[in-house]
Amino acid sequence: MDGLRKRSPISLAGRPALVEDRDGWEVVLSYEDQGQGPWLVDLSHRAKWDLQNGEVGGFKPWGLDVPPAPGQCLLHVGLLINRMNRTQAAIWNLGRESLEEPGQAAFTETTDGLALLALLGGEALAIMERVSPLDLAAPGLPRPGLVQGPVLHVPSQVVVLGEAGGLTGLLIAFSRGYGQSVAEAILEAGHDWGLKPGGEAAFSQWLKTLAEPTNS
Repeated sequence: MDGLRKRSPISLAGRPALVEDRDGWEVVLSYEDQGQGPWLVDLSHRAKWDLQNGEVGGFKPWGLDVPPAPGQCLLHVGLLINRMNRTQAAIWNLGRESLEEPGQAAFTETTDGLALLALLGGEALAIMERVSPLDLAAPGLPRPGLVQGPVLHVPSQVVVLGEAGGLTGLLIAFSRGYGQSVAEAILEAGHDWGLKPGGEAAFSQWLKTLAEPTNS
């Protein structure tokens, strides 16, 4: 069944401690000595779709509303919808076990074509300042919020998800051909803060914490 194997465009340098085979992908759940963060997590195996239509705002992918304005995002039970422009939205499955295929011509699956990284840590925004001119700390940026532009000169979608457990979380998506070089450069940029490879379980736990209601 080797022909069904899927390979991430990214190979992080840490030594895997726990690995899971999932739908043909080898997913690292945790690394040895990954510590308490900050972490760079490879989520390239997570399912992703592009939705394009002149009436994109009228779609309800998996029962959810597409955000009305570019830059706005909707995160609900592990599914993230990013409004990119007037006619386009991106949809990333960050936490659901599985999703049925949308079965509509307006949807294009982009899982294999896009690398997807998560950056988690109290220093996440400071690390990004070293690799991108994007203003991810802009006062008016919603959380979650999408900013499009260069990361290490590579056109990217960057989503600032929010803060939970003292850690800021953001996602970076870009063409898979740049995956390895971008990941290595981000790890180097975060060296002063102890940035290390992290497993998917660390991201999943953080995402769960982000979704938990807080007492005011």
